[in-house]
Amino acid sequence: MGDSLRDQLLKAGLVTENKVKNANQADEQRRRQLNSGGKPRATIVPPGAAQHARAQKAARDQELNRRQQEKAQRRALRAQVEQLVEQARLPRLQSDNYYSFVDGGKVCRVAVDAQRRKEICEGKLAIVRYKGFHEVVPAEAAQRIRERDENALIVGDEDKKAAPEDNAYKDFVVPDDLTW
Repeated sequence: MGDSLRDQLLKAGLVTENKVKNANQADEQRRRQLNSGGKPRATIVPPGAAQHARAQKAARDQELNRRQQEKAQRRALRAQVEQLVEQARLPRLQSDNYYSFVDGGKVCRVAVDAQRRKEICEGKLAIVRYKGFHEVVPAEAAQRIRERDENALIVGDEDKKAAPEDNAYKDFVVPDDLTW
């Protein structure tokens, strides 16, 4: 039994000659490395390159950290808006009367009664976008929602103040019972 384990495995047909050759070469490299001091050869780095690489890594790390903080902040604001809407939203009405408004170029509507329509028109109530739906909330809650996410508020009292008046139609009175 003078044969090595590799030779025995080769004779048994459990390994191929290429695998034995590769294993012998790997052993030879390990022996040479150990005989030469056992340390891998160091690569020569030009002066300043290491500092430049560290500076680049630090800048990348800072940018990544900043992005993660912004993402966490956006997530926290979104959670605050959701909590505000959940707490302040008025119950949905079952009605055949609707208040129509434009959201993102689409005409949307919310079921209202006469009192709720009046309060929306006066700015006492506002309509906000919430999880793909529209909810009616009091103006105080709408202001707090606007502070956190301006895009969530759709119809509010400041929208009416910010809308410029069209001088061509200023002499025409809009009837109070007009609904669209």
